[in-house]
Amino acid sequence: MVRRAAVAAVLVGTVNVALAQSNGLDGRLATPLNSLVATMYPELDALYKDLHAHPELAFGETRTATRLAREMRTLGFEVTENVGKTGVVAMYRNGPGPTIMVRTDMDGLPMEEKTSLPYASKTQTTWNGRETFVAHSCGHDVHMASWVGAARALVAMREKWRGTLMFVAQPAEEIGAGARAMLADGLFTRFPKPDTALALHTNPRPYGTVSYSVGPMTSAASSFEILFKGRGGHGSAPNKALDPIIIASRFVMDVQTVTSREKDPMAFGVITVGAFQAGSSGNIIPDSAVLRGTIRAYDSGVRTLLADGVRRVARASAIAAAAPEPEITIADNGYGVVNSDTVVARVEAALQSGLGKDKVARTRPLTTSEDFAEYGSEGVPLMFFLVGVFDPEEVSASNKSGGKPLYFNHSPYFAPVPEPSIKTGVTAMSLAVLSLLATP
Repeated sequence: MVRRAAVAAVLVGTVNVALAQSNGLDGRLATPLNSLVATMYPELDALYKDLHAHPELAFGETRTATRLAREMRTLGFEVTENVGKTGVVAMYRNGPGPTIMVRTDMDGLPMEEKTSLPYASKTQTTWNGRETFVAHSCGHDVHMASWVGAARALVAMREKWRGTLMFVAQPAEEIGAGARAMLADGLFTRFPKPDTALALHTNPRPYGTVSYSVGPMTSAASSFEILFKGRGGHGSAPNKALDPIIIASRFVMDVQTVTSREKDPMAFGVITVGAFQAGSSGNIIPDSAVLRGTIRAYDSGVRTLLADGVRRVARASAIAAAAPEPEITIADNGYGVVNSDTVVARVEAALQSGLGKDKVARTRPLTTSEDFAEYGSEGVPLMFFLVGVFDPEEVSASNKSGGKPLYFNHSPYFAPVPEPSIKTGVTAMSLAVLSLLATP
């Protein structure tokens, strides 16, 4: 603790000397900020690799949350743990001014990492009644390291701003339940309701770059689970059984006509079946099959149309086989993230000035979903932006005809390049927060 405090004091001294030569939030701020980030990076690298090697699943992020809480207390934040089960809220007050929320997600994914990195996760746990590996294959470890780094930078730069930092470490983003859990536990009543909320996410784009959209940034999502019922029997006598695998397979194929023939082709919408579970042996026809999937759309009307189609096709598939009616559960997992045009305008100017216009770009909305949108549903203006994590040359080669595809988030081979990715994340988030805080 003494060593960490000494390091923090050195960082504060270093940045204040440099900032004394800088006036306002312009390009000149980038030099002292970059120097500060370079000084702190070795510890952020160690933090990142520790988090990467020890991922935890939704609402089980106890080790992760404890580590992040400790980091924030060292910086002088007032920290509250166990908000929304495993969430962390860290407050830093620095005079009158806006309250800016910075969110990071914490949870990993129930999958095996296959990157062969020296710090690759080998963690295993029980999930949904079965043993599974756990991996940070969506980049939440990069998010957390950037979150801690931005907090360090902003505390070191506290003479340049006024207001309140509200750093939130949220659980269970991957299952779309963490934001709701924290809100239900009083995130905006026990603590100040922020004037703006910010979050970043890794993306398979060139490292050193930041991108975002104005307006819709992610899709809204629903999850579904369908239990198809049949009658078990011997594989040699299918006529004496009622095969639920055939019924479920028909559904998987036919449900795609809802998006290709019922949805407006100009409107985004997708139905994906991601899990198909049935049977135990090649010579046994099981008595049931379970499918799990997602529905995604930007528009609520499109999402409703797709959900109705899932129900209708599932029932039709069972009727075609003279099978019992399936059990269908569809749950809305959250809204789409909508970036505030006012917030984007202010942050964009700071990012372009601090990172360079060639490193900052507007992009199309993502087809993925994010429960960061829940905070927007409470009336808080949002900005969600992307940080590139791959070698620019690899990205360029991939974009050429016949190029090797890049590994996307949730791939077992997803492997961000840590140093430039985290440094950009820290710098971009620090600039974004500074652009929204009051100046002394």
